[in-house]
This record gives sequence, C-alpha cells and structure tokens, in this order.
Amino acid sequence: MSVASTEHVTRELRAATKLPLWVKLTPNTGDLPDVARAAEAAGADAVVVANTILAMAIDLTTFKPCLGNVMGGLSGPAIKPIVLRQVYQCARTVKIPVIGCGGISTTEDAVEYMLAGATAVQVGTATFVQPAAMTTIIDGLTKFCERRDISRVADLIGAVLNEETDEPELAWLAPTP
Repeated sequence: MSVASTEHVTRELRAATKLPLWVKLTPNTGDLPDVARAAEAAGADAVVVANTILAMAIDLTTFKPCLGNVMGGLSGPAIKPIVLRQVYQCARTVKIPVIGCGGISTTEDAVEYMLAGATAVQVGTATFVQPAAMTTIIDGLTKFCERRDISRVADLIGAVLNEETDEPELAWLAPTP
C-alpha cells in the first residue's frame, strides 16, 4: 500500500458513494501515518488501523512453509504492540476518526487503544475463543471509567500522557501532528 495508490483508490470510492467511507490500512507499509493522511485527503471518513501483519512459519520436520501460500496474516495478541503504536501515530496525524484493530481481546486492550487515540475498536480473533468478547469489553469499559471517575468512555480517546523525549535518536517515537 503506497500513498499514491491509497489516495487514488480512496478518491475513486469517494466519487462513487455518499455513504460513510472507512479505509482499512495495512500495517505492512513503510510510513502508515502518510498513508492515513492520503486516505483523509482523498475523502475517507475514518481509517481502520490495521489489518494482519505478514508473517511466516516453517515446519522443522519437512523444512517447508507451514502455510500453502508460504506467508499469511498474523493476528491476535501478538500484533497488539505494533498496531497500538500505529494507531497512536495515525491519530496524531489525521483529524478523522481512527479505528483500532489488532490484538484486542480484553477491556484493558480496548482502553489502551483509546488512550492512544482510537475513536473505536474492532474485535476479531478474540471472538473465536470467546463469542461474547465484545459484550464483555463494552461492559468492562463502563466499569473501568466508573472506577477511574471518568464521566464518559469518549474521554479516554487520545488521553495518553506523553512526555516528549529530549533524546534526538528517539524523536521518531513522538511524531508531530
């Protein structure tokens, strides 16, 4: 996914519909905030960050890839730290809503994504193990806010406390809006 292709496809889709347009971004790209900015500029109403991460496994008995396509999408809790960072970066880059997606299976995961700037979250893999995961997470968000004396769940969005670093080699961790 490149900036140019994202902008082109989003413009075409925007021209074809007046319906809300959410663009799901892949984490398998060099600079996701630039791709998110391109989707926003082309008319996206929201961006969904992100999809599965390209991964691979090899069978040590046969020495062959475990997947028929050699590579496939890694999802679930393993990708959460990576996608959480990408949500944080994109939320600081665009003005449209950022939907967090990747490794969310608990209330605490959802809260982290919201603190990083996600307006909403998507729960996928967790529902295979616990079909009621979404209901549990929604109920948990209300309880979390009550325990912390937070009046609205929406108050969590982007509320991460960020102390700017004075280490120049770490400056990329806190991108400017």
